[in-house]
Amino acid sequence: MKISKTRLLLLPCLFAAAPAFAQSAQSSVGLERVAGEGDEIVVTANREARPVDTVGQAITVLDLTTIEQRQAVVVSDLLRQTPGVTVTRNGGIGTTTSVNIRGADSDQTVALIDGVKLNDPSSPGGGFNFGNLLIGNIARIEVLRGAQSVLWGSQAIGGVVNLITRQPTDALSINVRGEGGSFGTGQGFANISGKAGPVSASIGGGFLTTDGISAYAPGREADGYRSYGANGSVSVALADSVSVDVRGFYSNGRTEIDGFPAPTFSFGDTREYGDAEQWTGYTGLNAALFDGRFRNRIGYAHTSSNRTNTDPDGTPTETFRGKGRNDRIDYQGSFDVTDAVFATFGVEREVSRFTTSSFGGPTATGRARLLGVYGQLAVTPIENLTLTGGVRHDDHNVFGGATVFSGSGVWSPNAGNTVLRASYSEGFKAPTLFQLQSEYGNAALTPERSQGWDAGITQRGLDGAVEASATWFDRTSKDLIAFVSCFGVTTGVCVGKPNGTYDNIARAEAKGLEFALKLKPVEAFTVAAAYTWLDAENRSAGTANFGRKLARRPADSLTVNADYRWAFGLAMGAIVTMVGDSFDNASNARRLDGYVLTDLRASFAVTERVEVYGRVENLFDERYQTIFQYGTPGRAAYGGVRLTY
Repeated sequence: MKISKTRLLLLPCLFAAAPAFAQSAQSSVGLERVAGEGDEIVVTANREARPVDTVGQAITVLDLTTIEQRQAVVVSDLLRQTPGVTVTRNGGIGTTTSVNIRGADSDQTVALIDGVKLNDPSSPGGGFNFGNLLIGNIARIEVLRGAQSVLWGSQAIGGVVNLITRQPTDALSINVRGEGGSFGTGQGFANISGKAGPVSASIGGGFLTTDGISAYAPGREADGYRSYGANGSVSVALADSVSVDVRGFYSNGRTEIDGFPAPTFSFGDTREYGDAEQWTGYTGLNAALFDGRFRNRIGYAHTSSNRTNTDPDGTPTETFRGKGRNDRIDYQGSFDVTDAVFATFGVEREVSRFTTSSFGGPTATGRARLLGVYGQLAVTPIENLTLTGGVRHDDHNVFGGATVFSGSGVWSPNAGNTVLRASYSEGFKAPTLFQLQSEYGNAALTPERSQGWDAGITQRGLDGAVEASATWFDRTSKDLIAFVSCFGVTTGVCVGKPNGTYDNIARAEAKGLEFALKLKPVEAFTVAAAYTWLDAENRSAGTANFGRKLARRPADSLTVNADYRWAFGLAMGAIVTMVGDSFDNASNARRLDGYVLTDLRASFAVTERVEVYGRVENLFDERYQTIFQYGTPGRAAYGGVRLTY
């Protein structure tokens, strides 16, 4: 195997340093460590709880205070407020929602909940649909940008979104929230947590229902949505250094959608709806040796999804059925070699299965095994300088192996006021089961691959009143998998595939600038802004779309949040979101106009335990589309109450 000069230059950087409190991104101890923190500690970048100023990658943290302050209902509405992230949605709340990080495809984003992958093996691209993911009992979100395949494996080309639910508290804690408003919307959530002896637990659940808006923008028929779900986490301390974790997450949603009815088969109002159910479970054993310096975790994670689409006016009425399942067994070790040298390493074995059928046609099934090993080392050779690097190899029973490298450095010349970061990373995405083994499948597919780098600076001043950061990134992706039409073609990859197939034929490049600003001129007033300039291009030489912009990747996006808290308990805030023009299709023949949205919010602490709140979304009733002909909500108002005990 040949190793490039770039990779050779990274080998001396395969070292790490970590504080003594570092804990796994999937253990309850590690999750509890970050759940109550602000953005000073992060858990996703190294699969360990570590200070953010020792992390060379670009990462954004949304803590519980920020989540509650911004009053978002779905996770995607918070994600679009972070640098480098764009969101598109096929209609109102609950419809298919795609999250793109740094211009990468949505299928190249890894979604985690408490460190466990959520991506759906039954979907053609293998990605995760954020449409059915409510804020609910999520207490923290970490968005890690850039390729992260060394630690998080396949699909982590654009980045990683890690959702951390409410973790157990030392004292009994109860949180309840209820809300209602426009479009016949109502929602409620509750969570209870606490500890008793060696057992700690956090259990929550909730629901949301809305009459919605028409998914077809010119349509008059409202498309509703309802969802309910639950989450739980239990940890048992068997000894001072041994514990067992059990966690689960469940969601169930029904989304009314619009389609392409006969006889014209053009987009319009229909009575169609989709049902989606997902289970995620994890159990793990944690053990620490050598006075806590050598931490071990062995775990089993299970994810299953069940999706159906139904058209009451069609024949047959069931237009799609898909089931997916992931079973993963993994071991992770973390070792503080010295005070300045830290290592993380592990092995993962994953088995994926899928079953799909459409319009009563033949059922496609598939199964694949993936075995991965990874290691990461870092060193702090001098104070305030951390160098980190890693390597990973995955072996797939269909396409063979894939090896990726990464390296990063972070340095502060003045004890944290100025922080310089740089990283190089490689990513890969294994072909999905649908792309390999469905009626359109091609067993000769190889992984999609990417190489990228970024460099940035964070500057803090005025005793924390000002924090500004800027990051430049550049990524090249190759061997991207695209659908190939086989109409009238019977040679090459089209042999035996009259309806089309998949092939590694595409390339893309994305580069851009991410900028973030935080201001706190006085204790009661805060401003947070995020801006992204993105240039994402098709680089598939010899094709009709070579040199054209990737679809639905706006060049400019900006969000500005401002909040003020009065001394008598009233808090007021606003967010302005600006998204520039983009193209709806690969040929750039259809343009999507940019838009500006303004939202207002307020809350009032009636007592220490009771808070009422409300907001107005899309204050100026802006008409816009993130996908051509798909509707978006107009002006809307909501109000609710939050109880804490």
